[in-house]
Amino acid sequence: MSTANEVFADRSYQANGTLTPRHQVGALIQDTHLCIAQVTQMIEQGSVTTTTGQNIPLQADTICLHGDGMHAISFAQAIRHALEAKKIVIQAPRPNKD
Repeated sequence: MSTANEVFADRSYQANGTLTPRHQVGALIQDTHLCIAQVTQMIEQGSVTTTTGQNIPLQADTICLHGDGMHAISFAQAIRHALEAKKIVIQAPRPNKD
């Protein structure tokens, strides 16, 4: 069975690695530059900066962007452009060969 680790482009993370609950201030990332910075950090460095400023490790195999977000389309376009500019390949996850 194959699995992929999903990370979230437009949500902030808590120090324990969970997403910040939506009812808390700062749970949703509303700034394009912050969204891109978070995604590139997760891909390039294998970490995310939490709401407390701590960097914690994570593995980014897939990126989730909430379609109900006010900026979903512009975020998706900006993220794609930023990843392509960094020569980061965008593709469907590949099954593990065990």
